Parts: sequence; C-alpha cells; structure tokens
Amino acid sequence: MSNDFSPSSFPQLETERLLLRETSLQDAEATFAVFSEPSVTQFHDLDTFTSIKEAIAVIERRAKRFEQGDGIRWGIIRKQDNVLIGSCGFTWNPQEHSAEIGYELASTFWRQGIMTEAVSTILQFGFEKMGLRFVIAQVMLKNIASKKLLEKLGFHSQGIQKQYAFFKGQYHDLEQFMLKNKKLNE
Repeated sequence: MSNDFSPSSFPQLETERLLLRETSLQDAEATFAVFSEPSVTQFHDLDTFTSIKEAIAVIERRAKRFEQGDGIRWGIIRKQDNVLIGSCGFTWNPQEHSAEIGYELASTFWRQGIMTEAVSTILQFGFEKMGLRFVIAQVMLKNIASKKLLEKLGFHSQGIQKQYAFFKGQYHDLEQFMLKNKKLNE
C-alpha cells in the first residue's frame, strides 16, 4: 500500500451527492433497513436481516476489520438528508497490493447512478492513495445489475469460477471481474 494512506485514520470522501464515511452504531437502524430488504441480500453472502442486532454486528465487524488493517467499508450517505443508504469498500491483499470490492444499496435508490458515483470515488482513492495495482469483484451469475456497474466502471470479466463460494446453505458459481490501475500498467 502507498505511503499516502494510513489505516490509522478513516478517510472521509465526498462526491456531488454523497458523503462516504465510517459507519457507527448510530447508523444501525439505517443499516438494518438496507439489509432487511430481500432484494438487497439476494446476491449477498449475508442472509436478510431480521434483527437490529445483525446490523450492529456488521458495523462492529467492519470497524474491527479496518482497525486490523484488513479492509475498509464506507457508509454511503445522501448529503441532502444525511441518511445512510448503503455501503461500499475493499478487503485488502497487502502482499499483492490489491483489493476485492463489495457494495450494496437500498433498492429505492437503484438506477439513479448512486453506486457508480460511490464506487468510482473509492476506486480512485484505492488507486491514487492506497497504491492498489488492481481491484477484483466476485459476482453471482444472475446479478446482472452488478455486472453492468462493473463493466461501466471499466472492469473486465476474468471468467466464471465454479462452486467458488459457500453461503446461504449452498455453493455458488461466481464471475470474477478485474480492474487494473492504469497508471501502474501503462
């Protein structure tokens, strides 16, 4: 990772419509609202939430992952009303100077360009401030919206990995996408 980024302080990022910041226990209800939607968790490795305790556990797990230097997950906050509507972030592989990206968004905000705005911002941060060489994404085959987002952002399919992940009681085939840091690969 680059010298420009220190995992000791959580970076806050801003876009035209969004604030990307660390989530806290104050965001538990909003996090629960996002993950209690079956349409949001359909392609996620988490079950649909039925209790606020699950949201608290996710917030705490993400904070611990950041503290340990294993990853970062920004809450996606709408500037106009300061409400958390999703999240996006990385799990790092420091040896390869790479990361895996993940994201989710409340369904009422789909198809408004919000995730494109958020993910392009964290990708820029990852490449410029963290010195990532490449970023990968693992997508369930039926998650067409996610595939379209990744392709729009310049990711390329690396192929399908059969029976790659086990969650929700079964194995899943995942398509892997990759985006290389153009400045490092010129």
